[in-house]
Amino acid sequence: MLTRKLFRTARAYKAQFISMIVMVALGVGVFLGFNMEWYSIERNTGSFFEETKLADYRLYSEAGFSRADLDALLAVDGIDAATRMLSVNVSIQDSEQSLSLNVSEDYTVSTMLVTDGAPYDPEADGLWLSDRFAGANGISIGDELTLAYRGFKITAPVLGLAKSGEQLICVGDSTQVMPDYSKFGFAYLTPKKYRAAILLDFYPQINLRSPLSKEALEAAAAKALGRTIMVVPKEDTTSYGEAMGESKEGKAMGGILPVLFLAIALLAMTTTMHRITANEKRQIGTLKALGFKDRRILRHYASYGFVIGLIGTALGIALGYGICYIIMNPNGMMGTYFDMPRWELAMPGFCWGVLALIVGFMTLISVLSVRKMLSGTAAEALQPYVPRKMRRIALERTPLWKRLQFGTRWNLRDVLRHKSRSAMTLIGIVGCMLLLVGGLGMRDTLNGFLRLIDEDVSNYVTMVSLAENSDADGAMALADALDADWDAASGISVNGKTVMLEIVDNGRDKYRFVDADNAVTPLSDEGAYVCMRLAKDIRVGDTVTFSPYGSSDTYSVKVIGVLRSVMTENLVMSRACAERVGVPYSITTLYTDVPASELPDSSLIASAQSHAAIMETYDSFTQIMDLMIALLIVAAVVLGVVVLYNLGLMSYIERSRELATLKVLGFRDRQIGRLLISQNAWLTVVGVLLGIPAGALTLKLLIDKLAGEYELKMFIGPVTYIVSIVLTFGVSLFVGIIVARKNRKIDMVEALKGVD
Repeated sequence: MLTRKLFRTARAYKAQFISMIVMVALGVGVFLGFNMEWYSIERNTGSFFEETKLADYRLYSEAGFSRADLDALLAVDGIDAATRMLSVNVSIQDSEQSLSLNVSEDYTVSTMLVTDGAPYDPEADGLWLSDRFAGANGISIGDELTLAYRGFKITAPVLGLAKSGEQLICVGDSTQVMPDYSKFGFAYLTPKKYRAAILLDFYPQINLRSPLSKEALEAAAAKALGRTIMVVPKEDTTSYGEAMGESKEGKAMGGILPVLFLAIALLAMTTTMHRITANEKRQIGTLKALGFKDRRILRHYASYGFVIGLIGTALGIALGYGICYIIMNPNGMMGTYFDMPRWELAMPGFCWGVLALIVGFMTLISVLSVRKMLSGTAAEALQPYVPRKMRRIALERTPLWKRLQFGTRWNLRDVLRHKSRSAMTLIGIVGCMLLLVGGLGMRDTLNGFLRLIDEDVSNYVTMVSLAENSDADGAMALADALDADWDAASGISVNGKTVMLEIVDNGRDKYRFVDADNAVTPLSDEGAYVCMRLAKDIRVGDTVTFSPYGSSDTYSVKVIGVLRSVMTENLVMSRACAERVGVPYSITTLYTDVPASELPDSSLIASAQSHAAIMETYDSFTQIMDLMIALLIVAAVVLGVVVLYNLGLMSYIERSRELATLKVLGFRDRQIGRLLISQNAWLTVVGVLLGIPAGALTLKLLIDKLAGEYELKMFIGPVTYIVSIVLTFGVSLFVGIIVARKNRKIDMVEALKGVD
């Protein structure tokens, strides 16, 4: 009998039941989708890194490592495996494409996963190419490629296609945010082919696997080699660092916006279930009169929340997998970023506990909502629910109250009488506004960052990367010939932390720097500048002491300013300052207005990228961001519609007696509709006023959590505010109109029955 009653009640309150299920499904779906994303990243990349033996550390030396150096490191207790490596960017002859060319002498660390063609053979006379690069450029197994490196030409056939953990995120350098396989990929060349083509045994890098900490490894390596060496842990590499960064960002995202969705949904559920059980007061009294025990009635109404929670959670799981799949699939958002063989979706274990708690919480809400009504006798329970009597508010005792219109007074009393419903409506509006301002504001912030790079920092046509160990006089002569600014970048140790030192000559205004306010700042020769992240520990006026990797010398320079770094943590000084302090440098990059196609044929040039091509790599990044924002906007609008409709419907049911009384007094449906809509409008105005600063605070939190490495400056444009306000008011008005139209079908006799 009670089972049939459950279905009858669900039919009677179908709008409320459906809206509650949708709210739970939406909250659970967004929560699971974002948490599954970071967990799937960790699982898939972790297995891929292990399969391809990703190096834990990379040691660099401009002079190169000998075989004796490698043997000395392998003798260190705690180093499990090591290999000499070459990893340089090379160009493909007669094309605009370039590759990251990798040569592993022993092939015990930083290996690859062959996806097609011949397995790796160190004695083979060929190379293994990125399968995505090959697909994007129509290259097949057996095709020959001619690679240009420091004046040498290497012609080799493609023996196989592969993926590499070292190249999970295949970008040319730090200026390229997103992979572009039509222009850049990677290749593995055999040591035999490398020696035959270059006629050298030059390996400037050692990749190794070791459980030692960075400090312990640095000390052990310095002792074994007799000199300090630049040691870069995997956390500081693009592939591993960015993959874990995405996971970290996903965790942060999963702990902010999805929790907000879930909280709003559950709070709205609490109010709705309380109103449903209040309207069921007579039904509860009837069941008591028929002899049903309180415990049995309690279990029956507990099943309402349990069924809603169970169905909503099941739909939410499906929605969560759908959201995660949109983000995590080879043709989706992360597919443009990661190049890995497996895209398996997985759910963190704690999520199952959260889902169980949600269902339990829904059940508890139902129990608590009906428990109080079971305390009296059956006769008391049969009395209809009557809202508590309102005390006169202070405003009613003032002359101003009599001057207010009837609708204003009526709505004020209703808001204060049903505080919980009004508060939930307000929370729903604030939540909708918060998500819209935060999501659209993130896009404004990112666009502002890209404009900064495009228009203020970068004032060149072509960026030219020079080969390692380039002749200093030759590099300077090339810079003068190209009328180029130049940058000498190298790794240094500052307080035990790896930082990029940039020694710059930008007198031709091709390469600029900006301060914390995004104003272009000329470099003074009086001292050095630190990026905003380093400025948290190093203040202007301090003297910073650093040591270049590969040298035991230390240098000290006064900090005279703070700059906004585009990518890496860096210490910047002018050429004149560096020469005054005595810091040695080697030019690594030129910035010129000479197009890449017109550059001279020089062995000093390793690769060249046009400014336009660099900015194009950001397009994919912005497309991912746009899709994420679109998902947030859709979710925010759906959440706003469902929450406001659900609460509006409950408000209509609660006030049906009052609305019927107004109709008896001669109010027309249109007038009553305006009364209902005006209350929503009031709450929307308050919600918008609260939602704007809440959205800005959320955006600030998101920037700090998700994009701390980019030193973004928060910016929210006027269009964002306008669109957010219009959408929020549109949702409120849309729901208000739908609820107001129900007044035309009100049952006057049923509504006016009850106790006065």
